[in-house]
Parts: sequence; structure tokens; C-alpha cells
Amino acid sequence: MSDRSRDRKVRGSQIRSSRDEKQQETQGTQLGSGDTHQTTRASTNISDKFVPDEQPFIETDAVNRVKERLERWMSVDRPVHIIGPTGCGKTALAIQTARGRDRPVVWINGDADLTTSDLVGEYGEKERISERDKYIHNVVKSKDIIRDRWVDNPLTLAVREGATLVYNEFSRTKPVANNVLLSVFEEGVLELPGKRGDSRYVDVHPEFRAILTSNSVEYAGVHEPQDALLDRLVGIHMDFYDHETEAAIVRANTDKADTDQVNQTVTLMRLLRDRLDINVGTRAAIMAVEGAGPAETLDEPTFTDICVDVLASKVSSRDGIAELREDVGATIEEATMSFLADRPA
Repeated sequence: MSDRSRDRKVRGSQIRSSRDEKQQETQGTQLGSGDTHQTTRASTNISDKFVPDEQPFIETDAVNRVKERLERWMSVDRPVHIIGPTGCGKTALAIQTARGRDRPVVWINGDADLTTSDLVGEYGEKERISERDKYIHNVVKSKDIIRDRWVDNPLTLAVREGATLVYNEFSRTKPVANNVLLSVFEEGVLELPGKRGDSRYVDVHPEFRAILTSNSVEYAGVHEPQDALLDRLVGIHMDFYDHETEAAIVRANTDKADTDQVNQTVTLMRLLRDRLDINVGTRAAIMAVEGAGPAETLDEPTFTDICVDVLASKVSSRDGIAELREDVGATIEEATMSFLADRPA
């Protein structure tokens, strides 16, 4: 039996040389003199369909502190894992930072059914090749060859083209599917399981970067990633932003919303966050302000209905809804919402 580990060591040195050459080529596209330079962005085969549409993004001191930490690690080619509760702004921060690199952005959304093939690709098409032999007079020979054709999936495209990968909710994917990331982050090579021949290995582009987001492990449906992968990631734990930042986010995502109403709705949701056993994210405040918009009369019962509706999907029983309504009503009374009043017809 041959020693496969020896073969891999030889290939590893070849990969590192290839990455050095690519890095030199990338640096060779930088133009200018002195301390200033301009980088020519390389063309890629990545479509904009691989990333969600751009959303409003608010930058306050609190947001910029986290963003600077993320950018610092990306500048030294370290993959970053952002961990935090649902609705605290992980995904928005990841996408905004990725777009700021002026490189293509590739999006993957993790779930329990995602497989390694969904990440890297598979033989998904048939290719027909026809050959015709007309060298003999009055005799035509023909031959059809049908072979499998490999189709790259998002991770392979990102690695090959030097994109910024945003892997959202990556810990919802079963750990075995994420094993392919180990060699990407450590050896700088992506192995394509199932692919045949020398093209089974893809050298990681020097401009490739990765941002992974996930909820804390206590959330339902979250798998604890393997230690070998976590050991290669930088972890940034996020929590909900301060009141000023949350209010700015809500104002940016709602049209014609009264400033006082936004501020007090954010105050209410922050109180409920501390009071309830369910997760109350910034998105809940956005939805509550949106729901209040069409209401002709925004009195306490109406606003209680709106808040209960926003949070009810996280409650699994009728008894839980009754408790939720009681808690929301009590919190509104404690917060003394001054904007609750009859609106003019």
C-alpha cells in the first residue's frame, strides 16, 4: 500500500508556491507611486444573485467598534465567526463589511439539510460530444460520447474567484458538511469530494475571505461546530446594540415614523427583552412601528395587540399567548407610552 500522506505533503508545497505566485500577480495589478496605489479589480464569474439585496445600514460608534474588529481580522486573512442572538445585526454587519472589500460577495445560508455537495458542487449535468470521421470516401463514421459535467457551488466559486464568503447561520449545518472548510482555512486548498482527476483540488485565491455567523449553541437547531474548525476561526461575540443604535436602525427601516414613537417602541422592546423568556430582537421594534402605521387609533389596547402579534410566533401554546399579552400590557403601563393617543381622523 502506498503512503498517501507523502503525496499530500508534496502537493502542499506546490499549493503554497501557487498561492505565492497568485499573491504576486495580485500585487502586480496595483498602480501608482509613493504611498498611494490603486488596485484593479479582477473580473470574475460570480453573479450578484449569490448575495441578498443591500439593506439600510446604520453606523454608530457601537456598530463601528464591532466593524473595525471584523475588518482587522479580515485584513490579516483570518476567517471570522460572529456569534450572537437572533436579530442583533450579525448578518447586516457581515454583508456590509464584505461589500466594503470591493470584491465579489458569495452568500450561503446554512440549514440542517445542507450537504458538502451543496457547498462545493457535484456532477449535475450531462455533456454530449459528437465525433465525425469523413476521411474514407462515401463512408461516414460517427461516435457520441456522453460524460458527466461538474457544476461548481458557492463555496468553490468563492474560493476560486477570491470572493468574500458570507456563510450565514453556518452552525445550523451539520458539522460533517463543514469539514471541507478545514483545509481551506489551514492548507489553502479546497478538496472537492466526488470529483475525479487533478481538478479535484482547488487552490484558494489569496483574496478569498470568510465571515461566518451563527446563534449561540443554546438556540434550537444549532449544532456545535467541531473543535478543529473552531480552532481556525476568530470569534466575535455580539449582543444587542445600545438604545441609540437600535432606534437609528428602526428609523432607517420604517417610513414616516414618528421619532418619539420609535424611541419609545425601542424602549418597550428592550424592557420586554429583559422580562420575557423569548428572544426580542431589533426586528421586533421595526415590525411594531410598521404595524402601528395603519392604525387610526393607537391606544393602549391597540398597541398591545400589535406587540403581541409581533412576538406571538415565538410562543407555542394558547396559555403562552395569554401570559405574553399580560406581560406586554404590564410593560406598556410601566413604560407610560406618551405617544399612545387617539389619532385625528
